[in-house]
Amino acid sequence: MDKVKVLEMCKAFSKNTLMETLQIEYIDVGEDFLTAKMPVNSKVHQPMGLLHGGASVALAESVGSAASMLFLDPKQFEVRGIEISANHLKSKREGEVFATARIIHKGNRLHLWEIKITDENNQLISLCKLTNMILPK
Repeated sequence: MDKVKVLEMCKAFSKNTLMETLQIEYIDVGEDFLTAKMPVNSKVHQPMGLLHGGASVALAESVGSAASMLFLDPKQFEVRGIEISANHLKSKREGEVFATARIIHKGNRLHLWEIKITDENNQLISLCKLTNMILPK
């Protein structure tokens, strides 16, 4: 796996999408994980000035769906998130959060991911689980 090429591919398919709007940046990849970061600022706050749970879920689904694509030929298959759950454990007002997706189950038609969202101090902010369906094009 060429880490630089994979991260560039993730960056390219984020153009003109929600990932670009939320400033999600893919920063690390390995054989069984993908990590992205997102700034925490007023663009992703809820009215009380805290990281919006929906922004955290968007980050989790983005990194988990992109991670599924790493196992597939994008010319033959597409990924669809079909279920996501999130437990928000700690609030965050500013800085950055990091989402790391790790595969739990890699089937032919379903992928199950655990996504941990942490802050700069490696404190767990949210714990998410994402199920992706793999579809032929």
